[in-house]
Amino acid sequence: MSASLSRIADALERVAPPADAAPDFDMADAFVWHVTPDRVQPVAQVNRVALELLVGINRSRDTLLANTLQFARGLPANNALLWGARGMGKSSLVKAVHASVAQQVPQSALKLVEIQREDLPSIGRLMAHLRKAQARFILFCDDLSFSHDDQHYKSLKAVLDGGLEGRPDNVVLYATSNRRHLMPRDMIENERSSAISPSEAVEEKVSLSDRFGLWLGFHPCDQDEYLAMIQGYCATYGLQIDPARLRAEAIEWQATRGSRSGRVAWQFFTDLAGREGVRI
Repeated sequence: MSASLSRIADALERVAPPADAAPDFDMADAFVWHVTPDRVQPVAQVNRVALELLVGINRSRDTLLANTLQFARGLPANNALLWGARGMGKSSLVKAVHASVAQQVPQSALKLVEIQREDLPSIGRLMAHLRKAQARFILFCDDLSFSHDDQHYKSLKAVLDGGLEGRPDNVVLYATSNRRHLMPRDMIENERSSAISPSEAVEEKVSLSDRFGLWLGFHPCDQDEYLAMIQGYCATYGLQIDPARLRAEAIEWQATRGSRSGRVAWQFFTDLAGREGVRI
């Protein structure tokens, strides 16, 4: 009987998947979390702009920078929700702040780990890896929002401040969203109007945003801020152009787009640099 049990045990060991290897967080400063199979993929070169090029968001920049410096130094820090207008530098700010703080506090070994919204159910497995590591981590979820029947938010709630283990001391969560409450306003109103207890109908989802200690709002920029962004790009990349021509072309560009934002400013500068033969 013992021989049979041994053969069964050996067979089970052969078919069982090997234990997940601990990620090597010394490979890079930034990573992307993937599932099936679970892995943390290093990012050799992060797509980001310098912190000083982010114009018109000074208050949000300073607040997030201070919070991240506290975290990197091992002091208390809050999770942050960056919400508001499209193209105003929410995700760019997270990446720029990470680079700035990693340079200012090199002993923190500060890492940026991005997780996609659709992979939130696996966040517990990712946290298990991060909890064991010596580095400090900004867990970054870009463009976070939830629809009426979306259950992914439940995976996030325990990470923010719930669960038996809670958030590891070496992890802080930064998320960006176009919505302050992470779900469409019409869905909030529909649930309130149709529910027996309107005050409780959307509390579970709306309370998710309350679990972020910092709410940083991003609003559409005015024309002066839009032009200042473009002038900053020109100065940084050494593109020399007549100011009157730059102003006229930049205003015409935003008029054809029907909006002004940091993204529109960068798109105009990309077009201008290409026409002027300047590499960026």
